[in-house]
Amino acid sequence: MQTLLLNLGNAFTKYTEIVIGFFIVAIIGIIIIPMPSGVLDLLLVTNISMGVIILLLTLSTKNVLEFSTFPTLLLIATMFRLALNISSTRLILSQGHAGFVINAFGEFVTGNNYIVGAVIFLIIVVVQLVVVTSGASRVSEVSARFTLDAMPGKQMAIDADLNTGLIDEDSAKVRRLNLQREADFYGSMDGASKFVKGDAIAGIVIIIINLLGGILIFSLQRGLGVMEALELFGKLTIGDGLVSQIPALLISVGAGVLVTRSDDGQTFGKSVIKELFSTAQVMMVAATVLLIISFVPAFPRFPFMVVAVIVGVVGYLLKENEKEMDRHALEEERMLEATGGIREPESLGNVQVEAISLEIGYGLISLVDEGREDNLITRITSIRKQVAGELGLMVNPIRVRDNLQLSPNEYIIKIKGNKAAGSEIRINKFLALDPGSEEIEITGSKTVEPSFGMDAYWVEEEEKDRLELHGVTIVEPGTVFVTHLKETIKAHAPDLLGRQEVKQILDSIKEEYPVVIDELIPDLMTLGEVQKVLQNLLKENVPICDMVTILEALADHSRVNKDVEYLTEQVRYALKRTIVGHLTNGKGVLEVLTIHPDLEEMISENIKKTMTGAMPILKPDAVTKVLDSVSNALNASMMKGCEPVVLTSPKIRPAFKNLIDFNFPNVPILAITEIPRDVEIEAVGLIE
Repeated sequence: MQTLLLNLGNAFTKYTEIVIGFFIVAIIGIIIIPMPSGVLDLLLVTNISMGVIILLLTLSTKNVLEFSTFPTLLLIATMFRLALNISSTRLILSQGHAGFVINAFGEFVTGNNYIVGAVIFLIIVVVQLVVVTSGASRVSEVSARFTLDAMPGKQMAIDADLNTGLIDEDSAKVRRLNLQREADFYGSMDGASKFVKGDAIAGIVIIIINLLGGILIFSLQRGLGVMEALELFGKLTIGDGLVSQIPALLISVGAGVLVTRSDDGQTFGKSVIKELFSTAQVMMVAATVLLIISFVPAFPRFPFMVVAVIVGVVGYLLKENEKEMDRHALEEERMLEATGGIREPESLGNVQVEAISLEIGYGLISLVDEGREDNLITRITSIRKQVAGELGLMVNPIRVRDNLQLSPNEYIIKIKGNKAAGSEIRINKFLALDPGSEEIEITGSKTVEPSFGMDAYWVEEEEKDRLELHGVTIVEPGTVFVTHLKETIKAHAPDLLGRQEVKQILDSIKEEYPVVIDELIPDLMTLGEVQKVLQNLLKENVPICDMVTILEALADHSRVNKDVEYLTEQVRYALKRTIVGHLTNGKGVLEVLTIHPDLEEMISENIKKTMTGAMPILKPDAVTKVLDSVSNALNASMMKGCEPVVLTSPKIRPAFKNLIDFNFPNVPILAITEIPRDVEIEAVGLIE
């Protein structure tokens, strides 16, 4: 027997589409072909069973996606029920008998008074149509509207989680698919609830036809008296209506349960027990109120006292459970104190690397002595403020720790746990920058200034006074350290600007300029996209202090194109005075290297979009010639005492920057449109 059932189950699974298709076509056959009363009884019981199963399934689902086929199933169940109604009507009007199921319902409910049965039937129809179905329909409509409105925000949240690495691509696809399925479900339920309304109305019409048609046919054609026919068809009509409407009511309740419950990852039963019986105090108060009511004169004492006792027992059990949980928590706390506060495993947040940190050798520990007026901690705070003022970048607190593996005078600057820079300083000496003049003799240990790579010497204090008289630049060791730190922060500013830092900046702006934030995020751009634009600006040493102008430019142009490189160029145009302001010479003149028109045309015709942005795809020898020309032009300009920028057309500026960035990372590249009209331009060289 078990083997036979397994074979049947496997066959049903294998030919599911055929079985379902046959069932749906059979519904139409039930409407057309007269059904024997025995077969009709079997189908009516099947209909009732289907209603019970659907209701129980809705109670056991954890979210709507576990029963996403419900709207379609609702349509099929409604058609099946209407087909049985039509078939039973045919039997009632033709034979005056519709099987044992309908007759049993009619006899049991109506008893000796079919008017009572009619009233009960009408109450069931009203409850289903006006209360359950109408409410479920409204909830479905509102849920569909809010789900569709929330889709862009949820999709952006998925993209943000994907960009930050919280989820992988496969998880993102699943979440997007579930989001679409959820929207489709509520949209379908909004329409499917109309089937139930139509089914209830059709049921009323069929009942009227059964009653009036049966009385007319059997009183006029078959010789029954009017009252006799009324009694017979009254019971049959009520039985037929109840057999149809009870499964419909079960499915309507199931629909209401499915669309009204919240997605908390638990079944309805677990959720309601957990929330309804969660507080012992509420149960005890309710028991007291019921007990007081039982002593009020004219009120039945026994039922109130029974319910009061039951509720009181539940409250007592909940109270004992709370005491047990408090006792376990106290024991755990005592064990934690006994073990010195050690708890395993530790939070992952405790082992995350800092954005920026310093490691120093034991010979430099005196620099962080709080007794010194210019101790390293105070100067680091000053550096953070300077970077915030110059670049608009909010640098997180910098942790300083000693490292015995370093040489005594060595230090390391780490960015996100990786070494970004490092050097050595001599605490009791001074750094003298080599002036490049043979007339001045410097006695000391030769070294390289760590921030800008210039030749220098570590000299004693006696030598320092002599060199200062000759105009040699002398730098204290602490200043060398913090200057190197500042330049390292500026060089790695894009890496230090994470989403959390961007959010902090935006939150500080939102207090005074809420409109620009609300317009841009999240409707037009995500936080991650804004971060990428700001990182692109910092890569070219463009300050992001004027965030209001940046955000307004993004709001204006992100409606047209959301490409990060395009948006960066538009923001640069909006910040053109800020960009050019610190690139002019002492006379307010902008010294530029121009690009030969033939070279501009060649680059323009070969620009390709890559993962890192626009890039001109040129032959290796052509790239070499361009880089040599840039180097020669820069060297010639510096011989004249100029620090020029490269001037290009707006079309090729990003591509040309990407082309020479590896060899000349600190050379500013400007588009002609980024120069204000009142700024004087002087060409000091040509790149060919």
